[in-house]
Amino acid sequence: MDYEIYIEQSVAVLVDGNNIERSIHGLFDDEAMMLNFDTFIPKILENRGLNRLIYFREGSYISKKLADRLHDLFHGNVQPCYKSADIPLTIKATQLAPKVDTIIILSGDADYTDLVHHLKSLGVRVEIAAIEKTTNSVLKNIVDYFHPIQREDCFSLS
Repeated sequence: MDYEIYIEQSVAVLVDGNNIERSIHGLFDDEAMMLNFDTFIPKILENRGLNRLIYFREGSYISKKLADRLHDLFHGNVQPCYKSADIPLTIKATQLAPKVDTIIILSGDADYTDLVHHLKSLGVRVEIAAIEKTTNSVLKNIVDYFHPIQREDCFSLS
């Protein structure tokens, strides 16, 4: 007898843009290499519902093309940060925790270790998506699931 399982799960995706960009550029030694959000976001959602997608980016220049694309495809938005994305991303994650089942953080930064512990203590499933080689091992070991970003998840602007 075959049973079909329907999983209704609300997911927030929070992106530390600078961390992901640096990791991708460093690993592939290509400053023009970018994550292909068009294919990667559906891949990590695995048929779960997207509640929110926010791309945090340090600095005043944020690609309008990226912002428009995230909005058009995922109703996502780009949030500029004064300095690092760590604090604004952490604040937003704690605000979203009561509203979602899962939070996926795109970053391998060890600075998110305390956030992961806190979110999990609230009953939120926490996943990380990052370049495996540059992901902090402690962070990788405490999350509920790790999504490695592979070369095929990226494209080159050049």
